[in-house]
Amino acid sequence: MARDDERLARSQQQTLVGGLPDAPGILTAIRLTPGLGIHLRGLADELLVNEFPGTTLERAEREMLATAVSAENDCFYCMDSHGAFATALLEADGATDRIGLVDTIKLGSSDGLDAKLTALVHIARTVRRDGLALTEADVAAAHEAGATDADVQLAVLIAAAFSMYNRIVDGFRAATPPVTAAYRDRAREIASHGYSDPRVTSVPQR
Repeated sequence: MARDDERLARSQQQTLVGGLPDAPGILTAIRLTPGLGIHLRGLADELLVNEFPGTTLERAEREMLATAVSAENDCFYCMDSHGAFATALLEADGATDRIGLVDTIKLGSSDGLDAKLTALVHIARTVRRDGLALTEADVAAAHEAGATDADVQLAVLIAAAFSMYNRIVDGFRAATPPVTAAYRDRAREIASHGYSDPRVTSVPQR
């Protein structure tokens, strides 16, 4: 089945769990309780937005790692939303020549990525599958490609956290839009303000 057909099929699935807020994707969990909202948004800010000492990764590259993990987990909501966030950040940075890399990552490829990001995407995909499958050679390859210890730490943390986010979304069968354009408005807000800022109000249209 083509990826667009899979996305459409996922968008037609019905929520499995009763008593959930009427919201798409991870917003379902964020709106369950005030505390969950604070912590789920806060974790996303820590991993994808806030200063992380020692990292060389740009925000867009951190979003690409989240996109790669979500794509490997076949979580269309997270894959498409974080792909949109990465795209909005690249647009804001004037790096439009790199936007095509987002779709490459969503297809499970690393073609066109620089050596450092290729190594970090490999680490994130490996940890997503099995943390104990990560090897010293994987980490050494990332270092040789220019990654810092902090970059490797972020790759592992993003892989673990987004596997959790992916399981929440799909375990609930939370509503997932059928087209990637649904995330555009929210992507601009996230790119400008991060995840916890009250100015982030757009909801992906189902």
